Amino acid sequence: MPIGVICAIPQELTHLLDRLDAEHRVQIAGTEFACGRIDDVPVVLVGAGMGKVNAALVTSLLVDRFGCSAVLFSGVAGGLDPGLAIGDIVIADRVVQIDAGTIAGERLSVYQAGHVESINPTAELGYAVDAELMARVRTTFSGFALPGASRLVYGLILTGDQYLHCEVTRERLHREHGGRAIEMEGGAVAQVCERFSVPWLIVRALSDLAGSDALEDFAAFAEQVAGSSAMVVRRLLPQLHR
Repeated sequence: MPIGVICAIPQELTHLLDRLDAEHRVQIAGTEFACGRIDDVPVVLVGAGMGKVNAALVTSLLVDRFGCSAVLFSGVAGGLDPGLAIGDIVIADRVVQIDAGTIAGERLSVYQAGHVESINPTAELGYAVDAELMARVRTTFSGFALPGASRLVYGLILTGDQYLHCEVTRERLHREHGGRAIEMEGGAVAQVCERFSVPWLIVRALSDLAGSDALEDFAAFAEQVAGSSAMVVRRLLPQLHR
């Protein structure tokens, strides 16, 4: 069965399409799915567009319509951890939807997406990558070096349907939740995959640091870091195709 590979923006998608062999394309819901092989691993490659709804739509189609046995999301993100820099790559070991919860006292108290404490309470918050899969991923990248001085790290990635362009909020999210990066799709991909009981991975290259220069940094670095993310994806595909 193929691996579903999702990208959010064209810069991310182009690097992987260039590596896709023996492809054919299918149009569903105004979205193009490219079927073929990357490094001899069968894949279905799709550009989701930005945001959680787009991500959930294509993830559902990848699993239900194309029979994908796992889903990998590759893309760019804003950095939250002050110890990270543009060009670093974060592989999520857990994702949390940071814009879901209860608003009281003019503040959002984050809660598990799809749940409300007074209606259908849960002790869970976010979704963790399968422990065995994460162990294989860590082994795969043991001793691996990214180009230049960039680093590959693991940790919590936050998801929300806002583009973060605020240093105060960035510092608060890192302080309160410990997130290393923030983006707009990963939490939805994980939520759908968990419902279908299929493995998932989220790979994020930092194109900006989610502060006052975020938009300018994204424009300047998105293409460069998307290439690094695609390189990491190619090393991960065999770990999902088992």
